[in-house]
Amino acid sequence: MDRRAVSLLACPRCGGILGGVVLANSLGCEVCAASYAEDGGIIDLRLPGDARTERVRHFYGQAPFPGYPPHDSIDWLRARAERSPFARLLDTAIAPDARIVEVGCGTGQMSLYLARADRIVVAADLCRASLALGAAAARRLGIGGVQFVETDAHHPGLRAGAFDIVYCSGVLHHTPDPGAAFAQVARLARPGGLVIVGLYNSYARLPHRMRRLVARLSGWRWMPGDRVLAERQAQPERREAWLRDQYRHPEEHRHRLSEVRGWFAASGIDYVRAVPGALIGGGDEDKALTDAEEGGWWLEDMLAQLGWIGRLGPEGGLFVTVGRARGDGFPMAHSPSSVPLARSSGSAA
Repeated sequence: MDRRAVSLLACPRCGGILGGVVLANSLGCEVCAASYAEDGGIIDLRLPGDARTERVRHFYGQAPFPGYPPHDSIDWLRARAERSPFARLLDTAIAPDARIVEVGCGTGQMSLYLARADRIVVAADLCRASLALGAAAARRLGIGGVQFVETDAHHPGLRAGAFDIVYCSGVLHHTPDPGAAFAQVARLARPGGLVIVGLYNSYARLPHRMRRLVARLSGWRWMPGDRVLAERQAQPERREAWLRDQYRHPEEHRHRLSEVRGWFAASGIDYVRAVPGALIGGGDEDKALTDAEEGGWWLEDMLAQLGWIGRLGPEGGLFVTVGRARGDGFPMAHSPSSVPLARSSGSAA
C-alpha cells in the first residue's frame, strides 16, 4: 500500500486518522479502533449501503465499466484519454505534485492517466470488481502513485480537506441522492482546491433517452445513432459494459446547470465554469479549466444547455462543472507535455 496515499484516507465510520497497522495488510483507526484490510492493492473502506446503493454496486460488479482492451499499453491509455479535449484540459490544470482523488473511478483509466510526476492519486469506487481491473492495469502498465480504495461517496473513507483536486465524473447521477452525495464529495477539497463534477445534463441527455426508448421498443435490437456502441462491435465485453451502463442502469438522474450551481454554493464552493462553456457565443476553445466564466442568468443557461444537445448528445449528454473551494489560491500547473507518465517496476499499491 502507498504510505503517502494512506495519509489522505480516513475512517468511514468516524473520520479518524488511519495510522496504526493492526495486522499485515490492514490499517487501524486511531479514534474508534476499527480495522480495514488491504487485498490485491485495494484498501477496503466501504460501509454497507442502502438497498439502492447496493443494487448499483452489484450492477457494476457484473460488468465493470469501462473495460480495458486485450492489448493495452501506456501509449493506448494516454492516446485514449487525450482524444478528449476535457482530459487534456484537466491534466494541464493539475500541478505535478498535486494530491488527487477520483471519486467513482470505475476501472481507473482517468486515475492512471493522471498519475505522473510526483502526483498522489487516490482512485476510489464502490465496486471491487472495477477496482480490481484498475489495480491490475496499474501493475501491468507499471504505473505508480495510485492507491485504489473501495468506498462509498455517501460515507467516503477519505480525509476531509486533504485534496488539491476532487474529480467525480459520471457518478453522482447514479446515487440515490446526488445532492447529498455531492456535499460529502465537496468536503474533500482543501481551501483553494478544485472540485470537478461530471453529470448527465437534463437537456443534452434527451437524444439518448430517445435512443433508449427505441431500444426498449425494439427488444434491444436497435440503438440508432449510438456511435460508441458501433465502435465496440469487435470488443464484445466493452460493448456489453457500455450497453448496460447507458441503457439498463438501475439508477439514473439528470441535472441542470442551475441545480449544480446551487450545490456548489451550499457547500462553500465558488463556481468557476462549465465544460462546455455556458456563455452564448463566448467560445471556450482557448480557455483553461480554471478560467472563470461569468454567467448565472437563467435564460442564457437554458439556451446554452439546449445548444449542448448537439455537442454532448451523441455520447450520452455528460457535462462538467468546475468549482474552487473557498480559501487560499490554487498553484499553477505545468503543461502535460513537460511531465512524463509516472512509471515504476512494482505494484501501484
